[in-house]
Amino acid sequence: MTTYEGTDSGKVALITGASRGIGYGIAEALVARGDRVCITGRNEDALKEAVEALGADRVIGVAGKAHDEAHQALAVERTMEAFGRVDFLINNAGTNPVFGPIADLDLGVARKVFETNVISALGFAQRTWHAWQKDNGGAIVNIASIAGVSASPFIGAYGMSKAAMVNLTLQLAHEMAPGVRVNAIAPAVVKTKFAQALYEGREQEAAAAYPLGRLGAPEDIGGAAAFLTSAQAEWITGQTLVIDGGMFLNAGVH
Repeated sequence: MTTYEGTDSGKVALITGASRGIGYGIAEALVARGDRVCITGRNEDALKEAVEALGADRVIGVAGKAHDEAHQALAVERTMEAFGRVDFLINNAGTNPVFGPIADLDLGVARKVFETNVISALGFAQRTWHAWQKDNGGAIVNIASIAGVSASPFIGAYGMSKAAMVNLTLQLAHEMAPGVRVNAIAPAVVKTKFAQALYEGREQEAAAAYPLGRLGAPEDIGGAAAFLTSAQAEWITGQTLVIDGGMFLNAGVH
């Protein structure tokens, strides 16, 4: 079970797609500093396990699909009912159901990727804004990807959606200032089930591409999200923080 120091920050976070992986790592970091948290996920059983592991006295779960507007409304409603506020929104839910050249991309699949990765993030942001943040302030963190700030061969639909997440971050940061800060995190490959196909069976080879010598871990992103939602980041908005183990250092002239 995740432990915390017994202090209550008085703050509340809603984290989408947080029954495992990066979302779970972010939930761990926020619970550890004393936040109360609502996590969402598609699988109700996995969500219940995550809530128990994080601490059912501080965490609730709302099962559903991120792109479902009824689920978005319910998640925000349940958070407000349980905790009376929603200071922080972490848009982490995402999908990447296709691997291959973009020239052959099924447009229906592309629409699904954008619906889940981008439109759902906007929907959650609208709802947390109207439920609490518009009048009380807060922060939003969108989980983008280095695939959204560079070419991403064979995961082009995912990369396009994450580029849209970066721009969504800019738009929201401009419109929601000064009360709500909005930033994004763009990770490279993080060791999660979601990214398994990118390193499974070849982790050492994959890690060799990173100057820091390893793939990312969920807690790496959790720490960054905790910072961006903290008082130490009060003069930061509209930014995309690349967390890539130094991978972009290899893009220069050799």
